[in-house]
Amino acid sequence: MIPLSFEAHRQADSPPPLSISRRFADPAHVTARFIRPDGTEYELPWLETAGEQRLEECLSVRRFPVCKGRRSAPGWYWSATDRCLVHHGFKAMRTQLMMLDHDPGVTAMACRPVELSWRGRSGRTVSHVPHLMARLTDGSGLLVDCASRFGAGRRLVWRAAHLERAAAAAGWHYRLIAPPQSTVEANVRWLAGYRHPRYAQDRLPEVVECFRAPTVLAEGVRLLGDPIAVWPSVFHALWVGVLSVPLERPLHERTVAVACKESGQ
Repeated sequence: MIPLSFEAHRQADSPPPLSISRRFADPAHVTARFIRPDGTEYELPWLETAGEQRLEECLSVRRFPVCKGRRSAPGWYWSATDRCLVHHGFKAMRTQLMMLDHDPGVTAMACRPVELSWRGRSGRTVSHVPHLMARLTDGSGLLVDCASRFGAGRRLVWRAAHLERAAAAAGWHYRLIAPPQSTVEANVRWLAGYRHPRYAQDRLPEVVECFRAPTVLAEGVRLLGDPIAVWPSVFHALWVGVLSVPLERPLHERTVAVACKESGQ
């Protein structure tokens, strides 16, 4: 199972097909380095690590440097999924954290919790730290590298093929992915402002009942009460998936929404 937000748009650059005559790393010989919450560092076979370790609870194996003159600097994103701050290194990464946080198929996420290493064609060790890791509702994991709107570098594109193969061997998924469509990103970014549970205000059952049939947002809000008090709860309902709207179109007060599940977070 792959998060819906990652299947809704295409990868940044397609990695080389696995069928071409190129020597790919044997997943059984890929090693994983990770740091447990107590600060203890381990290096184990990747297949063992993927099956037995809760990487979403591990510390980042590599920090992001602060570079003078860069327009984008490392920061923190408060995750409604994890109820804690998650580190990010640049804008595209923060955007993908937000998309993961919004996706109901994700139960936890982490920044750079594992480093994968394998022997390259020349015999030299190749190491790579995927930007993000997510735990999915089916128990599997997802490794993510975030590309900018200008695409990914050639080295990352080639490494992606090795990572995809290693992830698949462990029953996981890997994605090298570009930012979402601008409209989708703008809509999710607006709703993310209402991701904290306090915005529910114990109104979600009322919201579900009001929007059982497709209803214009403004009309539903008017039926629920004072708009100033009700709009935050409706936006939170859209964030957690209690209400559904087409995110590919600009979100506004005349957007039609419909309840899609009985309760929210």
